[in-house]
Amino acid sequence: MADLCPKCGLPLELCVCKVLDRETESKIRVYTRKAKFDKYMTIIEGINADEIQRTTKELKQKLACGGTVRDGVIELQGEHQDAVKKTLASLGYKESNIDVSLKR
Repeated sequence: MADLCPKCGLPLELCVCKVLDRETESKIRVYTRKAKFDKYMTIIEGINADEIQRTTKELKQKLACGGTVRDGVIELQGEHQDAVKKTLASLGYKESNIDVSLKR
């Protein structure tokens, strides 16, 4: 017997809960902040806690940068606002939910 999704009860092969969660989630904020030694960090807020580790790993690989997760916020080294929006959209997040601003 196939494994069932605990959320919807469908077999895992047919389950679309993760896709629906990404589409209905709150706003994702992307902005930059000045760090030590006049370096910039790209900050991403609003990613679900159960998706944040996987999303961070994908962003770091696709943008070829370092980064970490602190207090539910993704911190990437460098200025990557536009690239982060495109990458998040390719990962399945709705582009209309991603807000990019230049907060320094």
